[in-house]
Amino acid sequence: MALQRVGIEATIYEAYDRPADFAGSFLNLSSNGIDALRVIGADRAVLDAGFPTPRMMMWSGSGKRLGEVANGIALDDGTTSQTIQRGLLHRALRDEATRRHIAIVQGKRLAAAAHDGNGVRVRFENGTESEGTLLIGADGLHSITRRLIDPAAPAPRRTGMLSIGGRAVNRTLSPTPDTFHMIFGRRAFFGYTVRPSKEVWWFANVASTDDSGGDAAAAGSPADWKERLRRLFADDAGPATEIVNATDEDLAVYPMFDLPPVPRWHSGPMVIMGDAAHATSPSSGQGASMAIEDAVVLAKCLRDTCDIRDAFATYERLRRQRVERVVRNSARIDRSKSPGPVGRWLRDLSMPIALKLFASPNAHAWLYRYHIDWNERVTASVGRRAHDAAVCADPRAAY
Repeated sequence: MALQRVGIEATIYEAYDRPADFAGSFLNLSSNGIDALRVIGADRAVLDAGFPTPRMMMWSGSGKRLGEVANGIALDDGTTSQTIQRGLLHRALRDEATRRHIAIVQGKRLAAAAHDGNGVRVRFENGTESEGTLLIGADGLHSITRRLIDPAAPAPRRTGMLSIGGRAVNRTLSPTPDTFHMIFGRRAFFGYTVRPSKEVWWFANVASTDDSGGDAAAAGSPADWKERLRRLFADDAGPATEIVNATDEDLAVYPMFDLPPVPRWHSGPMVIMGDAAHATSPSSGQGASMAIEDAVVLAKCLRDTCDIRDAFATYERLRRQRVERVVRNSARIDRSKSPGPVGRWLRDLSMPIALKLFASPNAHAWLYRYHIDWNERVTASVGRRAHDAAVCADPRAAY
């Protein structure tokens, strides 16, 4: 959609052979991600599919209130961070792209790509091929495009945690429609919010006991997982076990990953964005928002820079420091969720003070107040050759 706005016609080649409207669990779409969607007029469809959760309340496993932190910073019109099903986010964006007559072709999983001075030709696993001026790899954590750009690119690393998500209906809990409660339990981490309908959206982060990193540990049945979670939260204050008991068999269990710094984001006419370039663990609540920001910034760079390589280098310069800071912050949050007994004691003792000092909106303004000014022209990085508006009045002609 951002490419269309700068006059570049793009086709989306989707690896799945059918829409995945119910894949995955749910996620946090932060206010900065919503702001980036608003730049291209795509925020309304997404907001209609989620619900606002502007606050997070922190609790210890003993029931002690550790403090409160804002989940993002509200936009000028009061719009706050949203909780949304991952599949519904996909569907909202796909439907909006279709409404704008953007071509989406299903069942096209990338296998190979080759490029020369005239563009890039790609081959898909089903044997079909396509060609274009440039290839943008938005193909996620296990990106094929990343490996095509750099065969030595780092692989995703496991955080040592599993993420479990579910929904339940509990008539005894009072609604907390604008708040996610975060419980730092003795053995695992639990988060939940209660909708006005008494539907509870919850997740748990559990240390993996599987040396291979989590795949085998995540393979248990829903009944097995419910029993394990009951044991893990049995000694904690709060409603975790009550919520787990009220959950049906629809559980999502995934190993948690992030991505070490990727040295090369682009090569010739190929570039990566989103999780393909800088995956962060779910603890950041920023994965979707970082990808959305990437898309808008990349489109601006292609709009304002005549040479593709200069455009990609400028995009990387504008994005790398920010996204890698998010990955580092998320890794610190992961470590706080599974400390030993001494670490738990120190965390519970220090967190109320730390939240007052460091969890204020001002302390996170760098993250949530990030705004992409669509009308501001991008200044190109020094690349193979320099271009300015006088030399290239219409960069779109290059694509």
